Amino acid sequence: MQIGAADVEKIWLKSYPPGIPAEIDVDEFASLREIIEKSCTRFADKPAYTNMGRSITFGELDQLSRAFGAYLQKNLSLNKGDRIAIMMPNLLQYPIAAMGALRAGMVVVNTNPLYTARELKHQLSDSGAKAIVILENFAHTLEEVLNDTSVETVITTRIGDMLPAPKRQLINFVVRHVKKMVPKWNIRDTVSFRDALSEGRWQEITAHELTHDDIAFLQYTGGTTGVAKGAMLTHGNMVANLQQSSAWLDQVTETGTEKIITALPLYHIFSLTANCLVFMKLGGENILITNPRDFSGFVKELSKHEFTAITGVNTLFNALLNTPGFDQLDFSNLRLTLGGGMAVQRAVAEHWQKVTGKALVEAYGLTETSPAACMNPLKGEYNGSIGLPIPSTEVSIQDDDGNELPIGEIGELCIKGPQVMAGYWNRPEETAKCMTPDGALRTGDMGYMNEEGYVFITDRKKDMILVSGFNVYPNELEDVVVGHPGVLEAAAIGVPHPKSGESVKMFVVRSDESVTAEQVLEHCREHLTGYKLPREIEFRDELPKTNVGKILRRTLRDEELAKRKSAA
Repeated sequence: MQIGAADVEKIWLKSYPPGIPAEIDVDEFASLREIIEKSCTRFADKPAYTNMGRSITFGELDQLSRAFGAYLQKNLSLNKGDRIAIMMPNLLQYPIAAMGALRAGMVVVNTNPLYTARELKHQLSDSGAKAIVILENFAHTLEEVLNDTSVETVITTRIGDMLPAPKRQLINFVVRHVKKMVPKWNIRDTVSFRDALSEGRWQEITAHELTHDDIAFLQYTGGTTGVAKGAMLTHGNMVANLQQSSAWLDQVTETGTEKIITALPLYHIFSLTANCLVFMKLGGENILITNPRDFSGFVKELSKHEFTAITGVNTLFNALLNTPGFDQLDFSNLRLTLGGGMAVQRAVAEHWQKVTGKALVEAYGLTETSPAACMNPLKGEYNGSIGLPIPSTEVSIQDDDGNELPIGEIGELCIKGPQVMAGYWNRPEETAKCMTPDGALRTGDMGYMNEEGYVFITDRKKDMILVSGFNVYPNELEDVVVGHPGVLEAAAIGVPHPKSGESVKMFVVRSDESVTAEQVLEHCREHLTGYKLPREIEFRDELPKTNVGKILRRTLRDEELAKRKSAA
Protein backbone atom coordinates (compact mmCIF):
# COMPACT_ATOMS: atom_id res chain seq x y z
CA MET A 1 0.00 0.00 0.00
CA GLN A 2 1.37 3.40 -0.94
CA ILE A 3 0.95 5.96 1.85
CA GLY A 4 0.37 9.68 1.53
CA ALA A 5 -1.43 10.15 -1.80
CA ALA A 6 -3.22 13.49 -1.65
CA ASP A 7 -5.67 15.40 -3.77
CA VAL A 8 -3.83 18.68 -3.18
CA GLU A 9 -0.83 19.64 -5.26
CA LYS A 10 2.44 18.86 -3.50
CA ILE A 11 4.54 21.70 -4.85
CA TRP A 12 7.63 20.42 -2.99
CA LEU A 13 7.85 17.30 -5.15
CA LYS A 14 9.30 19.29 -8.06
CA SER A 15 12.26 20.17 -5.83
CA TYR A 16 13.01 16.56 -4.84
CA PRO A 17 16.50 15.32 -5.78
CA PRO A 18 16.48 12.62 -8.50
CA GLY A 19 15.58 9.13 -7.31
CA ILE A 20 13.63 10.07 -4.18
CA PRO A 21 10.09 8.65 -4.25
CA ALA A 22 7.03 10.77 -3.55
CA GLU A 23 5.61 7.96 -1.40
CA ILE A 24 7.04 5.16 0.70
CA ASP A 25 5.69 1.65 1.23
CA VAL A 26 4.99 1.45 4.93
CA ASP A 27 3.70 -2.11 4.60
CA GLU A 28 7.10 -3.50 3.62
CA PHE A 29 7.69 -4.23 7.32
CA ALA A 30 5.05 -5.26 9.86
CA SER A 31 7.01 -3.90 12.85
CA LEU A 32 10.34 -2.64 14.11
CA ARG A 33 11.09 -6.19 15.23
CA GLU A 34 11.07 -7.32 11.61
CA ILE A 35 13.56 -4.60 10.65
CA ILE A 36 15.82 -5.39 13.62
CA GLU A 37 15.89 -9.13 12.91
CA LYS A 38 16.40 -8.65 9.18
CA SER A 39 19.41 -6.37 9.77
CA CYS A 40 20.89 -8.72 12.37
CA THR A 41 20.77 -11.56 9.86
CA ARG A 42 21.84 -9.62 6.78
CA PHE A 43 24.78 -7.82 8.42
CA ALA A 44 25.67 -10.43 11.04
CA ASP A 45 29.46 -10.01 10.77
CA LYS A 46 29.51 -6.21 10.59
CA PRO A 47 29.91 -3.93 13.63
CA ALA A 48 26.60 -2.48 14.79
CA TYR A 49 27.44 -0.39 17.87
CA THR A 50 30.81 0.76 19.21
CA ASN A 51 31.50 2.38 22.56
CA MET A 52 34.64 2.90 24.66
CA GLY A 53 36.72 0.74 22.34
CA ARG A 54 34.32 -2.23 22.23
CA SER A 55 32.20 -3.13 19.21
CA ILE A 56 29.32 -5.57 19.02
CA THR A 57 28.39 -7.02 15.66
CA PHE A 58 24.87 -7.36 14.36
CA GLY A 59 25.15 -11.07 15.10
CA GLU A 60 26.04 -10.34 18.73
CA LEU A 61 23.24 -7.76 18.91
CA ASP A 62 20.86 -10.49 17.76
CA GLN A 63 21.96 -12.88 20.51
CA LEU A 64 22.15 -10.28 23.29
CA SER A 65 18.84 -8.57 22.54
CA ARG A 66 17.13 -11.94 22.13
CA ALA A 67 18.45 -13.00 25.55
CA PHE A 68 17.30 -9.77 27.18
CA GLY A 69 13.85 -10.00 25.62
CA ALA A 70 13.52 -13.61 26.76
CA TYR A 71 14.51 -12.62 30.29
CA LEU A 72 11.77 -9.98 30.37
CA GLN A 73 9.18 -12.48 29.18
CA LYS A 74 10.14 -15.64 31.00
CA ASN A 75 11.91 -14.52 34.18
CA LEU A 76 9.94 -11.35 34.87
CA SER A 77 6.66 -12.58 33.34
CA LEU A 78 6.17 -9.34 31.44
CA ASN A 79 3.60 -9.41 28.66
CA LYS A 80 3.09 -7.82 25.28
CA GLY A 81 2.35 -4.11 25.74
CA ASP A 82 3.94 -3.83 29.19
CA ARG A 83 6.11 -0.76 29.59
CA ILE A 84 9.82 -0.91 30.42
CA ALA A 85 11.81 2.24 31.16
CA ILE A 86 15.45 2.69 30.10
CA MET A 87 17.50 5.34 31.92
CA MET A 88 21.11 5.65 30.77
CA PRO A 89 23.46 7.65 28.52
CA ASN A 90 24.88 6.26 25.28
CA LEU A 91 26.24 2.85 26.20
CA LEU A 92 26.13 -0.54 24.45
CA GLN A 93 23.52 -1.59 26.99
CA TYR A 94 20.98 0.80 25.43
CA PRO A 95 20.47 -0.85 22.01
CA ILE A 96 20.57 -4.30 23.63
CA ALA A 97 17.86 -3.41 26.14
CA ALA A 98 15.70 -1.37 23.76
CA MET A 99 15.77 -3.91 20.95
CA GLY A 100 15.29 -6.78 23.35
CA ALA A 101 12.17 -5.12 24.74
CA LEU A 102 10.82 -4.36 21.27
CA ARG A 103 11.43 -7.93 20.11
CA ALA A 104 9.55 -9.14 23.19
CA GLY A 105 6.56 -7.00 22.19
CA MET A 106 6.98 -4.47 24.99
CA VAL A 107 6.86 -0.68 24.99
CA VAL A 108 10.09 1.24 25.60
CA VAL A 109 9.80 4.30 27.84
CA ASN A 110 12.90 6.39 27.21
CA THR A 111 13.93 8.20 30.39
CA ASN A 112 16.35 11.08 30.73
CA PRO A 113 19.13 10.18 33.22
CA LEU A 114 19.29 13.82 34.31
CA TYR A 115 15.70 13.83 35.55
CA THR A 116 15.03 15.08 39.05
CA ALA A 117 13.15 12.79 41.42
CA ARG A 118 9.93 14.71 40.71
CA GLU A 119 10.29 14.35 36.94
CA LEU A 120 11.21 10.67 37.20
CA LYS A 121 8.27 9.92 39.48
CA HIS A 122 5.87 11.55 37.04
CA GLN A 123 7.15 9.64 34.02
CA LEU A 124 7.28 6.23 35.70
CA SER A 125 3.85 6.72 37.28
CA ASP A 126 2.26 8.14 34.16
CA SER A 127 3.60 5.39 31.89
CA GLY A 128 2.86 2.57 34.34
CA ALA A 129 6.30 1.09 33.70
CA LYS A 130 6.71 -2.31 35.36
CA ALA A 131 10.49 -2.51 35.02
CA ILE A 132 13.40 -0.16 34.56
CA VAL A 133 16.94 -0.61 33.27
CA ILE A 134 19.06 2.06 34.93
CA LEU A 135 22.72 3.01 35.08
CA GLU A 136 23.65 2.76 38.76
CA ASN A 137 24.99 6.34 38.67
CA PHE A 138 21.35 7.46 38.75
CA ALA A 139 19.90 4.81 41.05
CA HIS A 140 19.87 7.24 44.01
CA THR A 141 17.23 9.31 42.19
CA LEU A 142 15.12 6.23 41.52
CA GLU A 143 15.42 5.20 45.18
CA GLU A 144 13.62 8.40 46.23
CA VAL A 145 10.49 7.66 44.20
CA LEU A 146 10.42 3.91 43.60
CA ASN A 147 7.71 3.17 46.17
CA ASP A 148 5.41 5.71 44.51
CA THR A 149 5.57 4.01 41.09
CA SER A 150 4.37 0.77 39.52
CA VAL A 151 7.93 -0.46 38.91
CA GLU A 152 8.32 -4.05 40.12
CA THR A 153 11.82 -4.87 38.84
CA VAL A 154 14.96 -2.72 38.82
CA ILE A 155 17.74 -3.88 36.49
CA THR A 156 20.98 -2.03 37.20
CA THR A 157 24.03 -1.69 35.01
CA ARG A 158 27.45 -0.09 35.31
CA ILE A 159 29.29 1.96 32.71
CA GLY A 160 31.78 -0.77 31.85
CA ASP A 161 29.43 -3.75 31.90
CA MET A 162 29.63 -4.59 28.19
CA LEU A 163 33.42 -4.24 27.99
CA PRO A 164 35.75 -7.27 28.10
CA ALA A 165 37.61 -8.22 31.26
CA PRO A 166 39.78 -6.82 32.81
CA LYS A 167 38.83 -3.46 31.25
CA ARG A 168 35.29 -3.91 32.56
CA GLN A 169 36.38 -4.29 36.17
CA LEU A 170 38.92 -1.48 35.93
CA ILE A 171 36.50 1.07 34.51
CA ASN A 172 33.74 0.16 36.95
CA PHE A 173 36.20 0.48 39.85
CA VAL A 174 37.49 3.87 38.69
CA VAL A 175 33.98 5.24 38.08
CA ARG A 176 32.76 4.20 41.55
CA HIS A 177 35.80 4.58 43.77
CA VAL A 178 38.21 7.01 42.08
CA LYS A 179 35.94 9.45 40.26
CA LYS A 180 33.15 8.82 42.77
CA MET A 181 30.48 9.15 40.07
CA VAL A 182 28.03 6.77 41.78
CA PRO A 183 26.15 8.38 44.70
CA LYS A 184 25.14 5.92 47.41
CA TRP A 185 21.89 4.09 46.81
CA ASN A 186 20.00 1.24 48.40
CA ILE A 187 17.31 -0.55 46.44
CA ARG A 188 16.41 -4.09 47.46
CA ASP A 189 16.30 -7.10 45.10
CA THR A 190 17.82 -5.44 42.06
CA VAL A 191 18.99 -7.53 39.11
CA SER A 192 22.28 -6.85 37.36
CA PHE A 193 22.11 -6.34 33.60
CA ARG A 194 24.80 -8.96 33.04
CA ASP A 195 22.87 -11.51 35.12
CA ALA A 196 19.71 -10.77 33.14
CA LEU A 197 21.56 -11.49 29.89
CA SER A 198 23.09 -14.64 31.34
CA GLU A 199 19.74 -16.02 32.52
CA GLY A 200 17.95 -15.00 29.34
CA ARG A 201 20.34 -17.00 27.16
CA TRP A 202 18.72 -20.18 28.43
CA GLN A 203 15.19 -19.04 27.59
CA GLU A 204 13.26 -18.94 24.33
CA ILE A 205 11.79 -15.60 23.31
CA THR A 206 8.13 -15.64 22.26
CA ALA A 207 7.51 -13.69 19.07
CA HIS A 208 4.13 -12.07 19.77
CA GLU A 209 2.28 -10.80 16.72
CA LEU A 210 3.03 -7.10 16.26
CA THR A 211 1.12 -4.77 13.95
CA HIS A 212 1.43 -1.13 12.96
CA ASP A 213 -1.08 -0.24 15.67
CA ASP A 214 1.01 -1.62 18.54
CA ILE A 215 2.93 1.00 20.56
CA ALA A 216 6.72 0.78 20.29
CA PHE A 217 7.79 3.82 22.33
CA LEU A 218 6.27 6.15 24.89
CA GLN A 219 8.39 9.20 24.16
CA TYR A 220 7.87 11.94 26.72
CA THR A 221 7.82 15.56 25.62
CA GLY A 222 6.68 18.96 26.78
CA GLY A 223 8.34 18.91 30.16
CA THR A 224 9.54 22.52 29.81
CA THR A 225 6.06 23.79 28.90
CA GLY A 226 3.98 21.96 31.47
CA VAL A 227 3.43 18.35 32.51
CA ALA A 228 5.42 15.97 30.32
CA LYS A 229 3.20 13.93 28.01
CA GLY A 230 3.97 10.51 26.54
CA ALA A 231 3.72 10.54 22.74
CA MET A 232 2.51 7.12 21.61
CA LEU A 233 4.81 6.17 18.75
CA THR A 234 3.55 2.97 17.19
CA HIS A 235 5.45 0.38 15.23
CA GLY A 236 3.70 1.83 12.17
CA ASN A 237 4.89 5.35 12.99
CA MET A 238 8.48 4.22 13.48
CA VAL A 239 8.57 1.91 10.46
CA ALA A 240 7.19 4.74 8.31
CA ASN A 241 9.83 7.18 9.53
CA LEU A 242 12.63 4.67 8.94
CA GLN A 243 11.32 4.13 5.41
CA GLN A 244 11.03 7.87 4.82
CA SER A 245 14.44 8.71 6.27
CA SER A 246 16.34 5.91 4.58
CA ALA A 247 14.75 6.80 1.22
CA TRP A 248 15.99 10.37 1.66
CA LEU A 249 19.44 9.31 2.88
CA ASP A 250 19.83 7.06 -0.16
CA GLN A 251 21.34 10.11 -1.91
CA VAL A 252 24.55 9.85 0.08
CA THR A 253 24.64 6.56 2.02
CA GLU A 254 25.94 3.12 1.09
CA THR A 255 24.34 0.08 2.69
CA GLY A 256 26.65 -1.80 5.03
CA THR A 257 29.51 0.74 5.01
CA GLU A 258 28.38 3.73 7.09
CA LYS A 259 29.96 4.87 10.37
CA ILE A 260 27.82 7.46 12.16
CA ILE A 261 28.89 9.48 15.18
CA THR A 262 26.12 9.26 17.79
CA ALA A 263 26.71 11.99 20.35
CA LEU A 264 23.14 13.06 21.06
CA PRO A 265 21.56 10.73 23.65
CA LEU A 266 19.73 7.71 22.29
CA TYR A 267 16.82 8.36 24.65
CA HIS A 268 16.12 11.52 22.59
CA ILE A 269 13.89 10.96 19.56
CA PHE A 270 16.30 12.57 17.07
CA SER A 271 19.20 10.30 17.92
CA LEU A 272 16.95 7.28 18.53
CA THR A 273 15.51 7.33 15.02
CA ALA A 274 18.14 9.06 12.88
CA ASN A 275 21.13 7.22 14.35
CA CYS A 276 20.21 4.14 16.37
CA LEU A 277 17.43 2.80 14.13
CA VAL A 278 17.95 4.25 10.62
CA PHE A 279 21.62 3.29 10.50
CA MET A 280 20.84 -0.08 12.04
CA LYS A 281 18.43 -0.60 9.12
CA LEU A 282 21.21 0.44 6.72
CA GLY A 283 23.72 -1.95 8.29
CA GLY A 284 25.82 0.96 9.52
CA GLU A 285 27.95 1.28 12.64
CA ASN A 286 26.84 3.63 15.44
CA ILE A 287 29.81 5.04 17.32
CA LEU A 288 28.30 5.91 20.70
CA ILE A 289 29.69 8.92 22.57
CA THR A 290 28.87 8.56 26.26
CA ASN A 291 29.90 12.05 27.38
CA PRO A 292 29.81 14.51 24.47
CA ARG A 293 30.15 17.45 26.89
CA ASP A 294 33.81 16.52 27.27
CA PHE A 295 34.66 18.11 23.92
CA SER A 296 38.40 17.51 24.06
CA GLY A 297 37.72 13.82 24.71
CA PHE A 298 35.03 13.88 22.02
CA VAL A 299 37.51 15.21 19.43
CA LYS A 300 40.06 12.60 20.51
CA GLU A 301 37.45 9.87 19.95
CA LEU A 302 36.57 11.28 16.52
CA SER A 303 40.24 11.00 15.50
CA LYS A 304 40.03 7.20 15.92
CA HIS A 305 37.27 6.66 13.36
CA GLU A 306 36.85 7.14 9.62
CA PHE A 307 33.32 8.40 10.17
CA THR A 308 30.95 9.01 7.28
CA ALA A 309 28.10 10.74 9.11
CA ILE A 310 27.36 12.82 12.20
CA THR A 311 24.18 14.29 13.63
CA GLY A 312 23.80 17.02 16.21
CA VAL A 313 22.22 20.26 17.32
CA ASN A 314 23.53 23.73 16.53
CA THR A 315 25.24 24.15 19.91
CA LEU A 316 27.08 20.83 19.57
CA PHE A 317 28.46 21.72 16.13
CA ASN A 318 29.41 25.18 17.39
CA ALA A 319 31.25 23.73 20.39
CA LEU A 320 33.14 21.22 18.23
CA LEU A 321 34.23 23.99 15.88
CA ASN A 322 35.62 25.88 18.86
CA THR A 323 37.46 22.87 20.32
CA PRO A 324 41.24 22.72 19.65
CA GLY A 325 42.16 19.90 17.31
CA PHE A 326 38.80 19.57 15.61
CA ASP A 327 40.02 21.39 12.50
CA GLN A 328 42.88 18.87 12.22
CA LEU A 329 40.59 15.84 11.85
CA ASP A 330 40.25 13.86 8.63
CA PHE A 331 36.89 14.67 7.04
CA SER A 332 37.57 12.93 3.72
CA ASN A 333 35.00 10.18 4.42
CA LEU A 334 32.29 12.50 5.77
CA ARG A 335 29.21 12.39 3.57
CA LEU A 336 26.43 13.52 5.89
CA THR A 337 26.20 16.19 8.59
CA LEU A 338 22.62 16.51 9.78
CA GLY A 339 21.45 19.23 12.14
CA GLY A 340 18.12 19.23 13.95
CA GLY A 341 16.50 19.71 17.35
CA MET A 342 16.85 23.49 17.08
CA ALA A 343 17.55 26.01 14.32
CA VAL A 344 20.93 25.69 12.61
CA GLN A 345 22.47 29.16 12.50
CA ARG A 346 24.02 30.42 9.29
CA ALA A 347 27.29 31.40 10.99
CA VAL A 348 27.70 27.88 12.37
CA ALA A 349 26.77 26.21 9.06
CA GLU A 350 29.22 28.36 7.12
CA HIS A 351 31.98 27.75 9.67
CA TRP A 352 31.33 23.99 9.47
CA GLN A 353 31.56 24.10 5.66
CA LYS A 354 34.83 26.03 5.85
CA VAL A 355 36.47 23.65 8.35
CA THR A 356 35.20 20.29 7.07
CA GLY A 357 34.61 21.08 3.41
CA LYS A 358 31.15 19.51 3.78
CA ALA A 359 27.70 21.08 4.10
CA LEU A 360 25.75 21.09 7.38
CA VAL A 361 22.24 20.09 6.29
CA GLU A 362 19.22 21.09 8.36
CA ALA A 363 16.27 18.81 9.04
CA TYR A 364 13.12 19.26 11.08
CA GLY A 365 10.94 17.08 13.22
CA LEU A 366 9.22 16.66 16.54
CA THR A 367 8.78 13.91 19.07
CA GLU A 368 5.20 13.64 17.81
CA THR A 369 6.38 12.91 14.23
CA SER A 370 8.84 10.12 15.13
CA PRO A 371 10.60 12.67 14.40
CA ALA A 372 11.48 13.44 10.75
CA ALA A 373 9.05 15.61 8.78
CA CYS A 374 11.15 17.91 6.58
CA MET A 375 14.70 17.62 5.31
CA ASN A 376 16.96 19.52 2.95
CA PRO A 377 18.54 17.80 -0.07
CA LEU A 378 21.70 16.22 1.28
CA LYS A 379 23.95 17.44 -1.51
CA GLY A 380 22.86 21.06 -1.24
CA GLU A 381 24.20 24.07 0.63
CA TYR A 382 22.86 25.77 3.73
CA ASN A 383 19.80 27.78 2.72
CA GLY A 384 18.16 28.77 6.00
CA SER A 385 15.18 26.47 5.49
CA ILE A 386 14.23 23.27 7.28
CA GLY A 387 13.90 21.62 3.88
CA LEU A 388 11.17 19.86 1.95
CA PRO A 389 8.43 17.60 3.30
CA ILE A 390 9.84 14.07 3.12
CA PRO A 391 8.03 11.27 1.19
CA SER A 392 4.43 10.55 2.21
CA THR A 393 4.31 13.76 4.25
CA GLU A 394 1.95 16.68 3.74
CA VAL A 395 2.76 20.10 5.15
CA SER A 396 0.35 23.02 5.34
CA ILE A 397 0.62 26.49 6.83
CA GLN A 398 -2.56 27.44 8.73
CA ASP A 399 -3.95 30.43 10.59
CA ASP A 400 -5.51 30.27 14.06
CA ASP A 401 -8.87 29.31 12.56
CA GLY A 402 -7.46 26.35 10.61
CA ASN A 403 -7.51 28.05 7.22
CA GLU A 404 -4.66 27.16 4.89
CA LEU A 405 -2.55 30.21 4.05
CA PRO A 406 -1.10 31.14 0.65
CA ILE A 407 2.53 30.61 -0.31
CA GLY A 408 4.83 32.98 1.56
CA GLU A 409 2.46 33.85 4.41
CA ILE A 410 3.44 33.05 8.00
CA GLY A 411 1.23 30.72 10.00
CA GLU A 412 1.38 27.55 12.07
CA LEU A 413 3.12 24.56 10.50
CA CYS A 414 0.84 21.51 10.36
CA ILE A 415 2.07 18.02 9.45
CA LYS A 416 0.16 14.99 8.21
CA GLY A 417 1.69 11.60 7.47
CA PRO A 418 2.11 8.00 8.64
CA GLN A 419 4.82 9.07 11.09
CA VAL A 420 2.45 11.28 13.14
CA MET A 421 1.89 9.83 16.61
CA ALA A 422 -1.23 7.93 17.65
CA GLY A 423 -1.76 10.55 20.39
CA TYR A 424 -0.66 11.32 23.94
CA TRP A 425 -0.76 8.46 26.45
CA ASN A 426 -3.98 8.69 28.53
CA ARG A 427 -4.49 12.33 27.49
CA PRO A 428 -7.26 12.49 24.86
CA GLU A 429 -7.93 16.17 25.59
CA GLU A 430 -4.29 17.11 24.97
CA THR A 431 -4.30 15.00 21.81
CA ALA A 432 -7.41 16.78 20.53
CA LYS A 433 -5.83 20.20 21.12
CA CYS A 434 -2.90 19.53 18.81
CA MET A 435 -4.69 17.69 15.98
CA THR A 436 -6.69 19.21 13.13
CA PRO A 437 -10.01 17.62 12.08
CA ASP A 438 -8.30 15.86 9.14
CA GLY A 439 -5.56 14.32 11.32
CA ALA A 440 -2.70 16.80 10.89
CA LEU A 441 -0.48 17.71 13.84
CA ARG A 442 -0.40 21.36 14.91
CA THR A 443 3.29 21.77 15.62
CA GLY A 444 3.24 25.10 17.47
CA ASP A 445 5.98 26.28 15.10
CA MET A 446 5.43 29.39 12.97
CA GLY A 447 6.72 29.51 9.43
CA TYR A 448 5.99 29.69 5.73
CA MET A 449 6.52 27.77 2.50
CA ASN A 450 8.07 29.26 -0.64
CA GLU A 451 7.23 28.55 -4.28
CA GLU A 452 9.68 25.64 -4.46
CA GLY A 453 8.09 23.91 -1.46
CA TYR A 454 10.87 24.70 1.00
CA VAL A 455 9.64 25.36 4.54
CA PHE A 456 11.07 28.14 6.69
CA ILE A 457 10.57 28.30 10.45
CA THR A 458 10.30 31.77 11.91
CA ASP A 459 9.88 30.60 15.51
CA ARG A 460 7.95 28.72 18.11
CA LYS A 461 4.50 30.20 18.46
CA LYS A 462 4.99 30.66 22.19
CA ASP A 463 8.43 32.28 21.76
CA MET A 464 7.30 35.10 19.51
CA ILE A 465 8.01 38.58 20.87
CA LEU A 466 5.34 41.21 20.22
CA VAL A 467 6.87 44.69 19.88
CA SER A 468 4.31 47.43 19.27
CA GLY A 469 2.11 44.96 17.43
CA PHE A 470 4.95 43.61 15.28
CA ASN A 471 5.95 39.93 15.49
CA VAL A 472 9.63 39.52 16.30
CA TYR A 473 11.14 36.05 15.97
CA PRO A 474 14.02 35.12 18.33
CA ASN A 475 15.62 32.77 15.80
CA GLU A 476 16.21 35.64 13.40
CA LEU A 477 17.74 37.86 16.10
CA GLU A 478 19.97 35.10 17.46
CA ASP A 479 21.14 34.22 13.97
CA VAL A 480 22.26 37.82 13.46
CA VAL A 481 23.99 38.14 16.84
CA VAL A 482 26.04 34.94 16.51
CA GLY A 483 27.20 36.27 13.15
CA HIS A 484 29.38 38.69 15.15
CA PRO A 485 32.91 37.21 15.23
CA GLY A 486 33.21 37.73 18.98
CA VAL A 487 29.96 35.94 19.90
CA LEU A 488 29.70 32.23 20.65
CA GLU A 489 26.01 31.84 21.57
CA ALA A 490 22.94 34.03 21.95
CA ALA A 491 19.35 33.79 23.16
CA ALA A 492 16.60 36.38 22.71
CA ILE A 493 13.50 36.77 24.87
CA GLY A 494 10.69 39.28 25.19
CA VAL A 495 10.48 41.35 28.38
CA PRO A 496 7.71 43.72 29.49
CA HIS A 497 7.96 47.30 28.20
CA PRO A 498 5.62 50.17 29.18
CA LYS A 499 5.30 51.63 25.68
CA SER A 500 5.77 48.76 23.22
CA GLY A 501 4.26 45.95 25.31
CA GLU A 502 7.42 43.92 24.94
CA SER A 503 11.00 44.64 24.02
CA VAL A 504 13.91 42.39 23.15
CA LYS A 505 16.50 41.30 25.70
CA MET A 506 19.52 39.42 24.36
CA PHE A 507 21.69 37.05 26.40
CA VAL A 508 25.16 36.61 24.92
CA VAL A 509 28.06 34.23 25.51
CA ARG A 510 31.24 35.77 24.12
CA SER A 511 34.11 34.00 22.41
CA ASP A 512 36.09 37.25 22.73
CA GLU A 513 35.84 38.80 26.20
CA SER A 514 36.74 42.25 24.86
CA VAL A 515 33.46 42.52 22.92
CA THR A 516 31.14 45.17 24.37
CA ALA A 517 27.37 45.47 24.39
CA GLU A 518 27.61 48.52 22.13
CA GLN A 519 29.60 46.53 19.56
CA VAL A 520 26.95 43.80 19.56
CA LEU A 521 24.22 46.42 19.21
CA GLU A 522 26.04 48.14 16.35
CA HIS A 523 26.30 44.78 14.59
CA CYS A 524 22.54 44.32 15.06
CA ARG A 525 21.83 47.77 13.61
CA GLU A 526 23.53 46.71 10.39
CA HIS A 527 21.20 43.74 9.94
CA LEU A 528 17.93 44.43 11.78
CA THR A 529 15.18 47.00 11.55
CA GLY A 530 14.67 49.30 14.53
CA TYR A 531 11.85 47.54 16.39
CA LYS A 532 13.80 44.24 16.35
CA LEU A 533 16.88 45.68 18.06
CA PRO A 534 17.64 44.45 21.58
CA ARG A 535 17.10 47.12 24.22
CA GLU A 536 19.11 45.12 26.74
CA ILE A 537 22.16 42.91 26.32
CA GLU A 538 23.38 40.70 29.15
CA PHE A 539 26.64 38.77 28.94
CA ARG A 540 26.77 35.31 30.53
CA ASP A 541 29.36 32.57 30.83
CA GLU A 542 26.85 30.01 29.60
CA LEU A 543 23.19 29.65 28.66
CA PRO A 544 20.72 27.15 30.15
CA LYS A 545 20.21 24.17 27.86
CA THR A 546 18.29 20.91 27.64
CA ASN A 547 20.13 17.61 27.81
CA VAL A 548 20.60 17.66 24.04
CA GLY A 549 21.92 21.22 23.97
CA LYS A 550 18.80 23.18 23.00
CA ILE A 551 18.86 26.65 24.57
CA LEU A 552 16.05 27.11 27.09
CA ARG A 553 14.55 30.52 26.41
CA ARG A 554 11.75 29.75 28.86
CA THR A 555 14.25 29.42 31.71
CA LEU A 556 15.76 32.79 30.81
CA ARG A 557 12.28 34.35 30.66
CA ASP A 558 11.31 32.90 34.03
CA GLU A 559 14.54 34.15 35.62
CA GLU A 560 14.08 37.59 34.13
CA LEU A 561 10.46 37.93 35.20
CA ALA A 562 11.29 36.76 38.73
CA LYS A 563 14.11 39.29 38.95
CA ARG A 564 11.86 42.12 37.77
CA LYS A 565 9.09 41.10 40.15
CA SER A 566 11.53 41.06 43.05
CA ALA A 567 12.89 44.47 42.08
CA ALA A 568 9.38 45.91 41.84
